[in-house]
Amino acid sequence: MKRTLFSIILLTLVYALVLASFKPWDLAIGAAVSGMMFFAARGYLFGDEPEMEGSLPGRLAAFAPFAAAVVWEVVVGTWEVALVTLHLRSLENPGIVAIPIGERSPTGVAVSSLVMTLSPGEFLVEVEWEREVMLMHVIDATDPDAIREKHDEFYQRYQRKVFP
Repeated sequence: MKRTLFSIILLTLVYALVLASFKPWDLAIGAAVSGMMFFAARGYLFGDEPEMEGSLPGRLAAFAPFAAAVVWEVVVGTWEVALVTLHLRSLENPGIVAIPIGERSPTGVAVSSLVMTLSPGEFLVEVEWEREVMLMHVIDATDPDAIREKHDEFYQRYQRKVFP
């Protein structure tokens, strides 16, 4: 029950943030859509028994730093893409980087992929479950190891506490 409520609240929050509206009617529609999405995808997201780390209050408390870190990544990505778009920085080495899945659950992979794609300059190409990697296209793939390290640090520091 806690997992269901937590998931629907977070999905509704994402819906409201995308709309940039917290009006009661928008929240009600968001909760309805979130509920339908949760029940349609719960088998994929959670399987038989989800691996839930920490308590619900702890995960809710960790959501604020996670959301702030996502916003910061979007700001940084927007800045980098703007520099390239305005020809203030040259587009030297775009490419695909394999990001290891590591300890991420299927839900964690989905959230990591979404977070990476929200930031301009990166997007998910494919998840290769057999190789246990997420293939990400990045605007500057000059140092793939640094990119992998950045994504692992983000996961360990912010995401793991909320979406393992």
